[in-house]
Amino acid sequence: MIKALESGVDSVILDLEDSVPSASKADARQFVSAAIDGAAKLATRPAIFVRVNAAGTGLLADDLDAVVRPGLDAVLLAKAENINDVLGAAETISRLEAQRGVRPGSVEIILQIESALGVYNCYQLIKASPRVAATCFGSARDGDLQSDLGCAWSIEGLELMYARSKVLLDTRAAGADIHPIDGVFSDLNDEAGLIADSKLSARLGFIGRTVIHPKQIAPVKDAYAVSPTEVAYYEKVAAEFAAAEKSGTAAIVVDGKLVDYAMAQRARRVLALAALDRA
Repeated sequence: MIKALESGVDSVILDLEDSVPSASKADARQFVSAAIDGAAKLATRPAIFVRVNAAGTGLLADDLDAVVRPGLDAVLLAKAENINDVLGAAETISRLEAQRGVRPGSVEIILQIESALGVYNCYQLIKASPRVAATCFGSARDGDLQSDLGCAWSIEGLELMYARSKVLLDTRAAGADIHPIDGVFSDLNDEAGLIADSKLSARLGFIGRTVIHPKQIAPVKDAYAVSPTEVAYYEKVAAEFAAAEKSGTAAIVVDGKLVDYAMAQRARRVLALAALDRA
């Protein structure tokens, strides 16, 4: 875990859920809490997230008790399905923040949507608490969502397309400050598949995805990055529309394409995303 925290990535997810054997959960909590404390000694550190066990496992309260402490940025709530799961987690986090001198409201919740019920309830889950900052779609091959749906899996993504699109739609509908994140691509030796799946995800509107190995970082960053061609076009759109608006015009043509307020807003959004890529 310390190696991950020193790797230079933007954020690290420390896991208490499926990568931890059932008999080792208590030990894992100690290791993760120690890693959070140790990160405070680093000159620079990534954002620290912890994936906690689902509410229905009976393990969530102990997980939160172990990890809500100074240095924690967010928890990934595994298999989020019911509003009461989100409300209960949020209430527990609030209580622990107050007890431990953590700035109120600073620990965010990322919802892992990994079941049919989670997909169905996604919008309501997001709106259940202002702590919810993002969703993370369970796209992994042979993962919980695929098993729950009983569907196949392919690199073309048709089998999970409805669920993937609904989670994206619900996330965007919930507010501009809620971020749609795609899940892991589990085949570490299929870089071509990782790139193809990530490019599909980016075209749908996801802003990034979780990765499970350092060698996946660069291909994923490239797949989600705004291309230089797009940046140049949208810079031109933004500049020419701003000039037109000053002269009293709200509909112009740029490179043969109609540009009005909607297209100008799209340009600003893409340029803001590109700025994040460069940060």
